[in-house]
Amino acid sequence: MIKVIAVDDEPVAHDIIRDHSEKIPFISLEATFLSATDALFYIKHERVDLVFLDIAMPDLSGIEFAAMIPHEIQVIFTTAYPEYALKGFELAATDYLLKPINFTRFLKACQLAEKRLQLPEVKKRNEEQALFVKDGHDWVQIKFNNLVYAKAEDNYVDLHEIGKHTLTRITLTELQTKLPKDQFLRVHKSFIISKQKIERIEKHQVIVAGNKIPLSKLYKDALLQHLGQASSVG
Repeated sequence: MIKVIAVDDEPVAHDIIRDHSEKIPFISLEATFLSATDALFYIKHERVDLVFLDIAMPDLSGIEFAAMIPHEIQVIFTTAYPEYALKGFELAATDYLLKPINFTRFLKACQLAEKRLQLPEVKKRNEEQALFVKDGHDWVQIKFNNLVYAKAEDNYVDLHEIGKHTLTRITLTELQTKLPKDQFLRVHKSFIISKQKIERIEKHQVIVAGNKIPLSKLYKDALLQHLGQASSVG
């Protein structure tokens, strides 16, 4: 699923993009912004794969915004001004849509974005997402794809990967800020788990890659909501 935001100072533009996005199964419109500066703050804290971006905005132009965001985030410009097209493509924009945007053209741009996400170098970059933690006097790489769960141990965290574990001096709350929010979830005051490795959710525990992890009432509703399931499960 491609996580998308729209940045445009005209509310009607949000309505059009939302309506088009709802018809495309591989697109998830996560948020819309009238202000580019608000969108910048969102990108710092949430995963974004693609931005539908207006150019002529009062606080920060779309061109300026596109130059400030991480290069791996794709941009599809949505504007009424064709004269900005060259500058847009100089910024490696995925596409350039002229308003009013019809659905067929919108779909074509989204398909192009999806194709770009499947390029080998993009897939490799996603697979290699990792962080480094200190293990004694050494620094150890923890790949997100391999991490199953993390368990708090006093002032340390025990990071359980596939086939090994690493004990590092850090709090679980601090670790949580370093992990991708769309990949890891807090399920207990002492546990963070990998969403991708959940096998089953029971009343008081979660089975994660064969491991029984306690599930506290405080986090259960949030977990089920995040996974898009009914809170009555279990």
